[in-house]
Amino acid sequence: MHPPPLLLVDPPDVSDEAASEILNFLYELVNAVEDHYANQLRRYHQPKTSPQSDPVDFDDELPPF
Repeated sequence: MHPPPLLLVDPPDVSDEAASEILNFLYELVNAVEDHYANQLRRYHQPKTSPQSDPVDFDDELPPF
C-alpha cells in the first residue's frame, strides 16, 4: 500500500528567490537524511534474495561412461 501523495493545499505566494531558497533547503534536508541513514537505506533497498535449491544433486551416482 502506497501512502497518499503529498499535496500543497493553498500554498502561500512567495518570491522567486524565496521559492529557490525553500527548494535548496529541502535538497539540503534530503541530503542530510540520506547521509545520516545511508547504511539503513542501502540495506532496505538491496534486492531481496531468496535461497534457491541447487538444481543438481551431487549425492547421486554418476552414470558410467
